[in-house]
Amino acid sequence: MLELKNIIFDVTGDDKKKKRIIDDVSLKLDENKFYVITGPNGSGKSTLAKLIMGIETPTSGNILLNGQDITGLDITERAKLGISFALQQPVRFKGIQVLDLLKMAAKNNESFKDKALSTGEACEYLSAVGLCAREYINREVNSSLSGGELKRIEIATVLARGTKVTLFDEPEAGIDLWSFQNLISVFEDMRKSIRGTVVIISHQERILNIADEIILLADGKIKKIGKKEDMLIDILGAGVASGAFCGKIQPTDKDKGAC
Repeated sequence: MLELKNIIFDVTGDDKKKKRIIDDVSLKLDENKFYVITGPNGSGKSTLAKLIMGIETPTSGNILLNGQDITGLDITERAKLGISFALQQPVRFKGIQVLDLLKMAAKNNESFKDKALSTGEACEYLSAVGLCAREYINREVNSSLSGGELKRIEIATVLARGTKVTLFDEPEAGIDLWSFQNLISVFEDMRKSIRGTVVIISHQERILNIADEIILLADGKIKKIGKKEDMLIDILGAGVASGAFCGKIQPTDKDKGAC
């Protein structure tokens, strides 16, 4: 279980004045659950994910993983404990093949602590995210890959790591509609076979629909937490009115009424 206790995060602006980005957030995220954190732009969603990963350090408060206080640990130490963070824009690695990347990711997986990830096992992870392993296993993780391909390869590395907590920061950002539809399928499959805790930062309706629970963040505070069925009407109703939840991707025919 991941627990946040009274997390506050302040930044100092150019005018030397402090601005509160995260305001006394307390939150418990259980194992084997799929969460989506949503809210208007500027509400502190991405900052909250960075605080969990250790990219940012809270001004005050504590972060605990399975009872262990990890507030003072850096990114590498948290990664070793089993936290993964998927960026909005995945990193490209010139000269590194997809197989190499998956093997490096699997080194932190207890299932592979006594053996290296085989090519066949790597292919299974690629197949799980909808990529033809034969076409991608020896590809370089470079500019020849599209945004959608990179996102799915990144998810494959997350699966290979077998982490306790996985964070996705707006995975829909910067990809086309076709890639987005494939990404939804990948997340739906993850939801069915979830191990650990998955947290997605998003305001896309189709991602919200996958969640076990939705966390609404606004002005750096948690406004409401609840099951998807109890949250969607209120959230999407408010989002349609403000335009906050329409996102950057061209909506499907199903979604056009909301955007």
